[in-house]
Amino acid sequence: MPYFETTDGTRLAYEDYGTGRPVIFNASWTLNADMWERQIPYFAARGYRCIALDRRGHGRSERSSTGYDLDTTADDLAALIEHLDLRDAVLVGHSMGGAEAAHYLARHGEDRVSRVAFVSATLPFVMRTEDNPAGVPEEILAAGLDDLRRDRLNWFTRQSQLFFATQLGNVVSPAAIDATIQQSLTASPWASVQLMDALCRTDFRDGLRRITIPALIIHGVADFSANIDLTARRTAELIPGNVYKEYPTAGHGLFMTHADELNEDLLKFIDA
Repeated sequence: MPYFETTDGTRLAYEDYGTGRPVIFNASWTLNADMWERQIPYFAARGYRCIALDRRGHGRSERSSTGYDLDTTADDLAALIEHLDLRDAVLVGHSMGGAEAAHYLARHGEDRVSRVAFVSATLPFVMRTEDNPAGVPEEILAAGLDDLRRDRLNWFTRQSQLFFATQLGNVVSPAAIDATIQQSLTASPWASVQLMDALCRTDFRDGLRRITIPALIIHGVADFSANIDLTARRTAELIPGNVYKEYPTAGHGLFMTHADELNEDLLKFIDA
């Protein structure tokens, strides 16, 4: 597995398959490049170069003691793009990965990226403030972080059925659910808490308004982890000329439960 060093010397792992126009897959919070097992083979077989990063503290990347804020993880993404000298790239980000993609564009511009897809993205701003009254109160976010600190395994296990919205008939094998939980547990406990806190406190609204490249927004109506009214529907109001799609029965884990539909929609968007 290839590695590169970021500007602060942290060694990060990434995967690189296929040839052609680069598609960069940004993983969800606590997940890593392995989450894209239904997407990477699909796009590599269709003439795309598929690149997926394990963010710092996740998967096979180093567990640095610092850098668990959205500025740093967006800069880590920029370092990967520069390391591989990627041009005309497509960014595809799920959940926190979508937030990182948005923040990359805000901090580093659109010179190397021609399209962006936000899949179940945790945007535009989670925490309630005076100018964000629709957000989640800080005390509720703090209680969730305390719960995560006390018993990570129970936290992920309790969330797993809702993550895939199995109550709506979405079929996910017990083995797949267990594998997703175990993949989440490979992330550093420190990184998990610090990044969740940073994600909830980061305001992405101004950067989203400045996006000029084609943008796709895909979200599940049954998303418990990133409520669609708080996230995707508000994000769509900020990005000019976006392509917007809702999956009525999808939860947060639609990359698995709705993989075929997601792949087709991503391909149509990228090929447009």
